[in-house]
Amino acid sequence: MRRFLGRIGIDSYMLMLLGTVLLGLVLPARGVAAEGLGQVTYWAVALLFFLYGAKLDPASVKAGMLNWRLQGLTFGSTYLVIPALGLGFAAVFGGILGPQVTMGVVFLAVLPSTIQSSIAFVSMSGGNVPAAICAASLSNLVGVVLTPALVALLQQAGEGGVSLDAVIRIGTQILLPFVLGQILRPWVGHFVRTRKRLTLVVDRGAILLIVYSAFSAGTVSGLWAEIPPVSLIVLIAVMLAMLVVVFALIGGLGRLCKLPPEDRSVLFFCGSTKSLASGLPIAAALFPFETVGATVLPVLIYHMAQLLICAMIAQRHARAAQTALVS
Repeated sequence: MRRFLGRIGIDSYMLMLLGTVLLGLVLPARGVAAEGLGQVTYWAVALLFFLYGAKLDPASVKAGMLNWRLQGLTFGSTYLVIPALGLGFAAVFGGILGPQVTMGVVFLAVLPSTIQSSIAFVSMSGGNVPAAICAASLSNLVGVVLTPALVALLQQAGEGGVSLDAVIRIGTQILLPFVLGQILRPWVGHFVRTRKRLTLVVDRGAILLIVYSAFSAGTVSGLWAEIPPVSLIVLIAVMLAMLVVVFALIGGLGRLCKLPPEDRSVLFFCGSTKSLASGLPIAAALFPFETVGATVLPVLIYHMAQLLICAMIAQRHARAAQTALVS
């Protein structure tokens, strides 16, 4: 059974991911436990970026920031390619999904990239981590303003203000630990670089925590009960189809532009993923409370699917790179 699962790309880590999904559905974190989970996830992600900062050469970080071609392609994928695709899917399936869920599809399309998980996947697959940090952070910082503007422009959602909480969270949870890691690198860098298992455990542990938090939040909030089962099945199918098309387009764009493999990894994982963490507070600011649940349901489904599929793809890339090194 282990050999069979390995051939199709499912290893022990993927089984842990699937188990985490089931745990979030069957035994979600509630109340005090959910608050504690949020704190643990927050600090796990902060530790992850501290370790990134501690082991990365500042010259590599500078090169990632100055790689304008890669940054431009990633930004364009997030805010041009996927929004255009989202409008197409909304036009085709809007009559089946209903107005609020269709709005959710459009809202999903204009969200910024994930930060924590996309960078963790880039790291796991052996990609250009400094460039990934720059791409994902820029996407979210700009998205705080650009996402509401695009929603208002594309769907006449009206004016809506967005809190600065998302900007502050990016600064304190992502950028500050990374900068601290860079500052302390002369003293702790060797220790971190020589203990790859530490970074691996934090990488994968953070992803597991993010998955469990996402599935728990969806279960506790009752999002699955807000639409009929048949409509939910149709929505899941539409989101999976959209995700496949996004992956194909972004992956093809990287090959078409002849990016090196480590940069293609950044474009793929940062350019195709959408952030639930940024999406939920932005949705709460933009949409009426009574409809926000149905609006964010496509975001939740897409986000969960992307975590599972991206983890599988990153694992395959990591195994391929390891095999190449051995041979």
